[in-house]
Amino acid sequence: MSVYTNVSPHELDGFLENYSLGQLQQFAGISDGIENTNYFVTTSKGQYVLTIFEQLTSEDLPYFLKLMAFYAETGIPTAHPVSDNQDRYINVLNNKPAALVKRLNGVSVDMANAKQCREVGRQIARMHVSSEQFSMSRKASRNKEWRCQTAKLVMPKLNEDEQMLLQQELNYLEAKKIDDLYTSVIHADLFRDNVLFIDNELTGIIDFYYAYNGFSIYDLAVTVNDWCTTGDKNSDKENIIALLLAYQTIRRIDQNERDAWCYFLRLAALRFWLSRLWDKYFPRGGEITHIKDPDRFRLIVQERSENEDEIMSIWDCC
Repeated sequence: MSVYTNVSPHELDGFLENYSLGQLQQFAGISDGIENTNYFVTTSKGQYVLTIFEQLTSEDLPYFLKLMAFYAETGIPTAHPVSDNQDRYINVLNNKPAALVKRLNGVSVDMANAKQCREVGRQIARMHVSSEQFSMSRKASRNKEWRCQTAKLVMPKLNEDEQMLLQQELNYLEAKKIDDLYTSVIHADLFRDNVLFIDNELTGIIDFYYAYNGFSIYDLAVTVNDWCTTGDKNSDKENIIALLLAYQTIRRIDQNERDAWCYFLRLAALRFWLSRLWDKYFPRGGEITHIKDPDRFRLIVQERSENEDEIMSIWDCC
């Protein structure tokens, strides 16, 4: 949620004329995240988040915005998009597609506890199961083709050990064949900064702009790789167990998914190592930018590749 597109008060006033949200009172850029431009916007009728889409097109956006509305109307705590005076979720600001969503209460957590992980696991399962009723479908943007192209571009920037690790993981993924697993809509980016809490109550899930229809177990792997990798093995194990057990109060993880757990943890870790390497070595300019450290996911990639037996033992508790 960096700021790549500057917006003046006059430009925002003009944009808000499309809505019945009262008068603009204040707005400020949001520095978290890396993909789109985001502002907190306060009007005389409420608080909102304005997103200006830097990569996605107006043709891409209905899937994400209708998904957010679907979840919110199902009772899952997501930010409902705001319709304009012509009942549209998508408008244009500074020649780029833009949308407003309701601002949710709460803040993201730096260090998750077991209660919070339990809440996350339960809400992921609710999203997966309820999405069976969502009529739209979308393929992954960060797919095998993206993975191979990005690896080729960042490889020359890495030292020898990093190059060996990256090639090892590409070879591992290429050698595996995974199919016949449960699929749903998946968030695919459910990091701690995309979940809001008030104390231990989960109040919001945000930033669905990587969502697509894919393997549900991959969504869990993405989430566990961020929420349960503090380096404190006892705490991490407790959090993983809490998250997976809570998920399974709503949807049982079957044996085929369990057998593929290491594969998806490694796939998820590599995906975010690659995207962070790309952002580091090929940054986009912006007024406020936030580039996340790729070394964190390099370490997770390495740990996942070296400890498969320990990783699989988690299912003895779940």
